[in-house]
Amino acid sequence: MSDNNLIIASSKNGVMTLTMNMPRRYNGWTLEMLTELREGLQRAARDEAIGACVLTGADPYYCAGVNLAGTLKLDHPKKLHAMIVEQNQALFDMFIDFPKPIIIAANGPAIGASVTSASLCDAIIASTEATFSTPFARLGVSPEGCSSYLFPRLLGEDSAARMLFEEGWIPTAHEAHEIGLVDEVVEHDALLSRAQEVAEAWISEGKIRSYKAGATREKLKAVNAEESVALASSFLSPAFLDAQFKFLWSRNKTGPALMFLSLRLTYPIWSQLL
Repeated sequence: MSDNNLIIASSKNGVMTLTMNMPRRYNGWTLEMLTELREGLQRAARDEAIGACVLTGADPYYCAGVNLAGTLKLDHPKKLHAMIVEQNQALFDMFIDFPKPIIIAANGPAIGASVTSASLCDAIIASTEATFSTPFARLGVSPEGCSSYLFPRLLGEDSAARMLFEEGWIPTAHEAHEIGLVDEVVEHDALLSRAQEVAEAWISEGKIRSYKAGATREKLKAVNAEESVALASSFLSPAFLDAQFKFLWSRNKTGPALMFLSLRLTYPIWSQLL
């Protein structure tokens, strides 16, 4: 594949590696990026020669999460709410439904949905340069990606609360390993070779798809559906609209910032239509 692609796919010894390739925008998930990622995962799922998958990012970031300005479009409030529910549920179902073992090779900072989706995979191998941020409380939104269910069971109640609700703690790779979010930490230059090695071993062992913390596919899909409704509601709340406007304005992203400002100023009117 060309390096101009948003997802670069390569395969070796039965392992397909998908690399998110928008480094200047920190590999953030736009609709176009998610479309190519979905297509890459679908190819890996269909290809009988592929026994496992590795997902990573082009340095320096693993992924900055969902690019809201690149995914949200103004519409009737009910349609916008329904669109957010549908898109969020589809995003995480894409990982839950992937039928083959999948490793996240976190090469750098991971933010938001890229962290929670990683916890839906079989394993996370992190570079020493990786960090893991889930800033939901600061953004005024509810947890997503089944994190409300998985994180307390996987990390313990205290660590889950620190990441999801309280201080917005951003653990380093080693800290994430200590609390159970990450399975292994390696030097940055060894990340992809180690992920390849683990994936090949899985294929040799006949490993099948698994989920962390003893979760089942059915339970995760049910939680994802519930969280997606709650998230859509919080995305249309005044607190979230204010936070997005201030963040985007501070980054000189005038167009997207004004979109959120418009939504905030007209909230008393359109909120009656939800």
